[in-house]
Amino acid sequence: MSYTLNKQVAGEFDDVVTETIDALEDEGFGVLCDIDVQATLEKKLGEDFRQYRILGACNPGLAHEGLEADVELGTLLPCNVVVYEGDDGDVVVSAVDPQTLLGITETPAVEPIGEDARDRFEAVFGRL
Repeated sequence: MSYTLNKQVAGEFDDVVTETIDALEDEGFGVLCDIDVQATLEKKLGEDFRQYRILGACNPGLAHEGLEADVELGTLLPCNVVVYEGDDGDVVVSAVDPQTLLGITETPAVEPIGEDARDRFEAVFGRL
């Protein structure tokens, strides 16, 4: 079972990051954090790594619903979306599948939230 949604995107890395953030915002997600993994690994370990950004995306309405249903759900938030250089030169956008992620809670009230979030992520991927 896959735990991610993925799409290869042609374009410049920084442009794809911007397009991804814009598409997330169009679907009601804010980016709470933006981690530059390449820069972090260089700074902390002196290691070279491909361009790789982790975007912590959160839809406040869905998060509120989920937290009302299961207060421990915060341990699974925000949903991570990564943008990285693929091996073939394309840029890959990958997101955790919220439906799969929330399925681990075994809380029936969060199932429709996971479905809604997945639909929104699929709409994001459709815009890229």
